[in-house]
Amino acid sequence: PRCRLGASLASRAGESERGWPPLRRARAMGRGRVPLALLPLLPPLLGLVLSGAPWELSSWHCSFSASCECDFRPDLSGLECDLAVNLVGQHLVRKLVVKGLRDFLQNHTPVKPLVMSFHGWTGTGKTYVSSLLIRYIFRAGHRSPYVHHFSPVIHFPHAEHIEQYKNDLKSWIHGNLTRCGRSLFLFDEMDKMHPGLIDVIIPFLGPSWVVYGTNYRKAIFIFISNAGGDQINQMTLDFWRIRKDREEIVLQDLEASILEAVFQNPQNGFWKSGIIEQHLIDLLVPFLPLKKHHVKQCVAHEIASQGLQASPDVIQAVAESITYFPEEDKVFSSTGCKTVASRIPFFL
Repeated sequence: PRCRLGASLASRAGESERGWPPLRRARAMGRGRVPLALLPLLPPLLGLVLSGAPWELSSWHCSFSASCECDFRPDLSGLECDLAVNLVGQHLVRKLVVKGLRDFLQNHTPVKPLVMSFHGWTGTGKTYVSSLLIRYIFRAGHRSPYVHHFSPVIHFPHAEHIEQYKNDLKSWIHGNLTRCGRSLFLFDEMDKMHPGLIDVIIPFLGPSWVVYGTNYRKAIFIFISNAGGDQINQMTLDFWRIRKDREEIVLQDLEASILEAVFQNPQNGFWKSGIIEQHLIDLLVPFLPLKKHHVKQCVAHEIASQGLQASPDVIQAVAESITYFPEEDKVFSSTGCKTVASRIPFFL
């Protein structure tokens, strides 16, 4: 069942690591994806399809129809409920993500894809929220062939091969958008991406009818990065020091400083990027640092997800074992809820 207490950030954060694009390549080839060079052969090949050849007719339809929804089955009510119940300490995320996604989906003829960028310190819920989005947007969740997850460490490890990576990435996105316009592309750890690489996808992000003959305006792109986390943490700490509640923070307090931080950092994938310069990000989502009571909620959720009874003493002990900053005040968790699941067994 969806939207239930205890499906915690810690236990579900790793779900988005499944289904890497290289593993999908062979699968995609078996689903009837049609290279543009084979278009002249379409009539006889369709004859094979209609005669019972082992092709998936839906994949053929998705390749040539802008209206095809493929595996796209959005459940915004379920997403909103799950975020409200299980996402800890992120009021901005709940508000921005649900509204942004709803506005995009209600527009049946969007002028551009939805481009979201998640920023914040480790353990604050970026991977978790992206995992929820995929689960509630696609019927097969992370197993959907229309969800594509990229990691710079795995897919683009060598700086000397950046030109090849550019060609491969552009071809991968173009080919999969040709196959289905309702595709989602997730780029993790943008702070580890080679600068300049991501700009190869700029043509797919802007307002245009087609790119390379492909309708791409219904796609979703998500970027995840720790970059900007220092600025988010500092603003949240400033609010605490003047005795203002962190829930009073609004996007306008953070947006400019986050964009400047990622744009000016030569170690970041968005360094001097046209994606920032051309304002192609529709939704910048800051993830705030978590306080101790938020960590306790994570502990309680994780224990509940294991079918165990969460005693106050265990919850307190796990929360106390985590490092907090700043050193003199110990207000915010240095690792969010990232290490909660691995710590719990030591206190049970």
